[in-house]
Amino acid sequence: MFRYIVRRLLQMVLAFFGTTLIVYALMFAGQGDPIQALAGERPVTAAQRAYLTEKYHLDATGIGGFFYRYADYVGNLLRGDLGESLTGRRIADILAQAWPVTVRLALIALAVAILFGVTAGVVAGIRRASIFDNATLVLTLLVLGIPTIVLAPLAQYFLGVKWQLFPPTAGASPSLYALLLPGIVLGSLSLATALRLTRTSVAENLRADYVRTATSKGLRRSRVVSVHVLRNSLIPVVTFLGVELGNLMSGAIITEGVFNIPGVGFNLFRAIKTEDGPLVVGIVSVLVLVYLVSNLVVDVLYAVLDPRIRYE
Repeated sequence: MFRYIVRRLLQMVLAFFGTTLIVYALMFAGQGDPIQALAGERPVTAAQRAYLTEKYHLDATGIGGFFYRYADYVGNLLRGDLGESLTGRRIADILAQAWPVTVRLALIALAVAILFGVTAGVVAGIRRASIFDNATLVLTLLVLGIPTIVLAPLAQYFLGVKWQLFPPTAGASPSLYALLLPGIVLGSLSLATALRLTRTSVAENLRADYVRTATSKGLRRSRVVSVHVLRNSLIPVVTFLGVELGNLMSGAIITEGVFNIPGVGFNLFRAIKTEDGPLVVGIVSVLVLVYLVSNLVVDVLYAVLDPRIRYE
């Protein structure tokens, strides 16, 4: 198990440096004038140009200069220094304010997917071809067919404005109740996918030979399902939900924008809109790290559930 974790950690390091290098290159290397790219459409004075040149080592030009600046950025990143945005605020301070909101929103979405998606998927898999199974399949198809950019305003209008069941916007310091509707919207796609994945996995395992053997031994159906079927059926579901946690944190841009939630996705969208290169690179670097750690946790859980994985 130790060697398995070490191997995954080494893969994480390579993936982190590769991803941050691509993001850094996309933000800065493709621009003809890096200083103007840093400042966006705002005019740059001679003093500002000199300051930015010294701060970001832009006097080092060419491929060598790019890698020198990237190495400087990574060095600061490893020391915990994410730098400053173009507005002069420390990126670490911006993320410190935004992360708690996004984490709460992502956890609500994940809880919705586990409670409703996995539970309904298990029931649908056991009662295959029943009315409940057919109804959940139709509902999940509807949810999967509606993109978040359409679903979020619809939920906001009907459940927030017209029927007033939830606050239509979250505000600067959103409460748990104010995040409930955005969390349900954000988790709806994960819920539908988890439900269909669980249903298929449970239905396949119920037809497996080891289940027929356990049943022929006289074990009760509830024990066969809870002990034998669920353990194997939940392996792909755990993998999906673990990866989905990283996606929920990084993919909340639309939901946070519609419900005016000051989270990471909201700040990333604003940084892209204002062409704030340092803030975009800083947020994306942290999101990559979160995504890699969540994948590591999934891999370890996968190896615990199925010991054959760690020896591959």
